[in-house]
Amino acid sequence: MAEPLAFLFPGQGSQAIGMGKELAEEFPRARDTFAEADAALGFPLTALCFEGPEEKLNLTENTQPALLACSWALARVLREDVGLAPAWAAGHSLGEFTALVAAGTLRFADALRLVRERGRAMQEAVPVGKGGMAAILGLELEDIEALCAEAADGEVVAPANLNGPGQVVIAGTTAAVARAAAIAKDRGAKRVVELAVSAPFHCALMEPAARRLEQALAEVEIKAPVIPVIANVTAEPYPGADAVRDLLVRQVTSPVRWQDCVGALERLGCGLALEVGPGSVLSGLVRRITSGIRCLPASDVQKLQQQLAA
Repeated sequence: MAEPLAFLFPGQGSQAIGMGKELAEEFPRARDTFAEADAALGFPLTALCFEGPEEKLNLTENTQPALLACSWALARVLREDVGLAPAWAAGHSLGEFTALVAAGTLRFADALRLVRERGRAMQEAVPVGKGGMAAILGLELEDIEALCAEAADGEVVAPANLNGPGQVVIAGTTAAVARAAAIAKDRGAKRVVELAVSAPFHCALMEPAARRLEQALAEVEIKAPVIPVIANVTAEPYPGADAVRDLLVRQVTSPVRWQDCVGALERLGCGLALEVGPGSVLSGLVRRITSGIRCLPASDVQKLQQQLAA
């Protein structure tokens, strides 16, 4: 393929029972990848991805390595069987770890163990029911920052996912999120949607999880990315191996600047991106953000090849 492309890796929320199953049935390389994941974690992650049960797959400590394994299996098939090599990579939250595996920065087995600990730490940072997240549609980021400051009242609530024009997710304590949601409705938000999440990700309440991830990252080898990887925290390419630990730790408590990450890819010359993982969440977000990058879901390899050929 002549046109350089980016691999985009989805985050939590894209999981579904059966993800990766058809890929593994068709491609030995994908089967090998799932087998490597089972061995690295010491439990049958493959069976959880393919068969569930849903409530176990949706546990954050399981969801994160499951999505990483599915996305990396697909990335290997696209690169080694289909011949599609990315010029850039980026990932949404958890997906940033997969992007770093794709760039040769983290070993697959190390990344699996890191995100399992990350998921466990994020879940345990805030007692269940004490934190929440809500999507606010139709207000500008500056307005949402202001209403969060107004709603906090000594608690925590702040923008957590900057997903695209007029689409911002907030996170914080349950009461503060509810107050912010009410103010957003009064200020003309088109919709406010409470999200079914198990913890308030990407806000200051995740500080205990950030410290645990920092300890885990100290024990793994990190190499310089062989292709540019756009960091969620800065919306710029990682400057080298030395920045990886710091930016991954900061990502736990910082907003995911996805709109700016897509903008950075566009400035670097990316006109085509593949969503490498289950679902099509990122493809939809990219369409909202810019018409300058065409983003295709890649989970159906045969369909993707037909689209690219056309």
